[in-house]
Amino acid sequence: MARVATAAVLAAAALITCGSATAAPDTRFDWPLRPRPVVGRPFDPPEQDWLPGHRGVDLAGAPGQSVYSAGPGIVVFAGSVGGKPVMAVLHEGGLRTTYEPVAGEVPVGRRVTRDTRIGELAAGHAGCAAPACLHWGLRRERTAHASREYLDPLGLLRRTPIRLKPLAPDQPSAAA
Repeated sequence: MARVATAAVLAAAALITCGSATAAPDTRFDWPLRPRPVVGRPFDPPEQDWLPGHRGVDLAGAPGQSVYSAGPGIVVFAGSVGGKPVMAVLHEGGLRTTYEPVAGEVPVGRRVTRDTRIGELAAGHAGCAAPACLHWGLRRERTAHASREYLDPLGLLRRTPIRLKPLAPDQPSAAA
C-alpha cells in the first residue's frame, strides 16, 4: 500500500513540475485558407438530413493554395468521396471539420494543430465563381448511432464584435 501511495505522489509531482502537462490545450479555430478568404456561398442547412441544402461554406481560393486544419484534432479521413479529394479532422467535443476538394498531405491518425497544412486546394468545385473554392463543413457527431448535426463552420471563428458609436452632439444626424 505504501508503494502505491509513493508512486501516486511521484506521478503527481511529475505532472506539476512538467510545464507541458499543465498547459491548457489550444482550442481556438482559424480560417482554413490564408489570408482570410471571401465566403462565396454561405451555410444553408437542410430541414432534414436527407433533403437538399448546403452543409458548409464555400471559400474562394486559388488552385494549389495551402489548406490548414481549422483547429487542433486528429485526421480521421483522407481520400476520395464521389471522385473528389476530401480531408476530415475530428476535434474535441465530437466536432468534425471537412475540407474539399483538397489533395491531402497528412495521413489518417496524425494529430494536427490549427496551423498544420493538411493539403492543397484543387480546382473543380461545382458552382464556384473563383478559380477554386474550398467547401468547409462542420458537423457534430452525437453518438455512433444518432444522426449528425450539421453546423455553420463560421461559428468556430472568434470574431470581433461590431460596436456602433453615437454621433457627437454637434454633428447633424443623417435624417436632418
